[in-house]
Amino acid sequence: MNGAPDFADYLLPAASPFTLLPVTATLMASVYVLGALRLWRHRRRWSVWRTVSFVSGCASLAAVTGLAVEDYGTALLSVFMFQQLTLMMAIPPLLVLGSPGTLLLRATPHRGAGIVILRLAHAALRWRVSRWALSPWVALPAYLAAFYGLYIAELLDPVVAIPGGHTALEAAFLVSGILFTIPVLSTDPLPVRMSHGGRALDLFAEAALHAFFGVFLMMATTLVVGTFAESTAALGLDPIEDQRVAGGLAWSYGEAPTLIMILIVMHRWFRHDSVRDAAAGRWADAHGDPELDEYNQYLRRLGGGT
Repeated sequence: MNGAPDFADYLLPAASPFTLLPVTATLMASVYVLGALRLWRHRRRWSVWRTVSFVSGCASLAAVTGLAVEDYGTALLSVFMFQQLTLMMAIPPLLVLGSPGTLLLRATPHRGAGIVILRLAHAALRWRVSRWALSPWVALPAYLAAFYGLYIAELLDPVVAIPGGHTALEAAFLVSGILFTIPVLSTDPLPVRMSHGGRALDLFAEAALHAFFGVFLMMATTLVVGTFAESTAALGLDPIEDQRVAGGLAWSYGEAPTLIMILIVMHRWFRHDSVRDAAAGRWADAHGDPELDEYNQYLRRLGGGT
C-alpha cells in the first residue's frame, strides 16, 4: 500500500481473501440458497425478498472482509471504522430479515441427520443462555461496549496488537450486531420476544448514544487510538484528520441503518395495532361490546331520570 487509497483500491482482492469471515459468508449463503431451493422444488412458498436480503448480507460480509478494504482496515482508523459499522449495523439487519431460523425449520428434512439438526435448534430456543443473550439488558450494553469500551476505555490498541486480534474483533462486531438486531427485527421463533415499544426504545437509545460517540471522535484534538497513527502517516495522511473522518462515518453512515430499522419497527407496530383493532371490531359486531353496552345503558338511565 503506497499513498492514499482511492475508491478503486478498496475493491481489489485482499492480500489473504480466504480468511475466516469471507469463507463463513460463502458457506452461509450456500446453505441458505440450498434451503430455499429445496422449498421451491417441493412447491412450498419462500420469499424471494428474504433470500435476496440474506444473500446480500453474506455478500457484504465477504466484501468488507475479503476485499482490499480489509488490508486498509489494518492501516487507517477511518477504514476500520467503516468495517466495524458495516459489520455491526448494516449486515445484521440484512441477515435477520432473511429469517434464517424459519428457513431452517421449514427446509430441514424430518429424517436422518435432519432430525438431529431440528432437535438442536429447538434445544437452542429453550436454552436459558439464549434468553439471556437476546435480552436488551445484555445485547444493548454489549453493542455499545464495542464503541465506548474499545475507544474511550482504550482497549482497542492492546486487542489489535494480539495476533489475530483484528479478525477476532471483526467476528465480535458481527456477533454483537446480530444479537442486538434479532430481538428488534426478527420474525423467527425466539425464546423471548420484545414488545414493539421496547424495540423502538432500544433503537432510539442506541441511536442517541451512537451519535454522541461519533461527535466525540470528530471533536477530539488528540488521538484516541494510537495503533493506526504510524501506518496512516506512512500513507501521507494526517492521523487526526483520519480520526475525524472515522467520527463522521460513525455519526452519518452509522445512523442510516438505525433509522431504517426504526421505520420498519414503527410500520410493524402500526400494522399490528391495526390488525388487533380490526379483530376487536369484528368481535364486537358479532358478540357485542360490554363496555359500550354498559355506557349506553348509563346514558339511557340518565335520559330516563330527566
